[in-house]
Amino acid sequence: MSATAEIGVFGGSGFYSFLERAEDVTVDTPYGPTSDRFTIGDIGGKRVAFLPRHGRNHQLPPHAIPYRANLWAMRELGVRRVIGPCASGSLQKDLPPGTFVVCDQFVDRTSARKDTFYDGPVTTHVSAADPYCPDLRSILLETGRAQGLDIRDGGAVVVIQGPRFSTRAESKWFSAMGWGVINMTAYPEGWLARELGLCYANLSLITDYDVGVPGDDRAVTSATVLEVFQRNNDRLRELLFAVIPRLGPPPADDPCVQALEGSRI
Repeated sequence: MSATAEIGVFGGSGFYSFLERAEDVTVDTPYGPTSDRFTIGDIGGKRVAFLPRHGRNHQLPPHAIPYRANLWAMRELGVRRVIGPCASGSLQKDLPPGTFVVCDQFVDRTSARKDTFYDGPVTTHVSAADPYCPDLRSILLETGRAQGLDIRDGGAVVVIQGPRFSTRAESKWFSAMGWGVINMTAYPEGWLARELGLCYANLSLITDYDVGVPGDDRAVTSATVLEVFQRNNDRLRELLFAVIPRLGPPPADDPCVQALEGSRI
């Protein structure tokens, strides 16, 4: 495999293509096939690898995405910094549809997903205290604000198993806990990046209010999610095309790069 890249981008629901004049690349992994072929091209002098996490035809539901294969393949391509845009619901009234949120925490409510590369025999405990890259987060926020976007700093994304949406009771609980964003793919994608020492930032685009948000009792539908996401795709692309040329190698003291230090027993 001769193709290489330094920056990775995952595409979520409604975001299936990104690069023009790009090369299609298939990467073999110890964890089986990736969600689809990668496309690799240039943005502002940076080599970028793009992968639609659900596949180009959205054939993979959230719980069936091969997260380990996808992240392993990113690293095999040479990627060291990854941005993970995703369609998300809002759990708080002050996060309306169209808002971007650069999350700083996750709450895992998934089950039975393959969520670690470290199954033994060397026991490895990687700290999850601050799971997203502070440097990537800072650049996304600074660039988004310069573009006039409503982009928010921080907040927890609750990741549910899917493919079903939350019940009203579940959503009301998540909202009452003060958590901001809900989706089905942020975990274990971002966490697996940390286990590999890759920088990763979650970029959540709010597409709807979740069903338990006070004052909004409408049920979430896939049609609503996709309609809002597609309407905001141009803004997402503009943000990514402005951010990517600014991304150099991770700082030497980056906590993502140092994630494995002292983690093995």
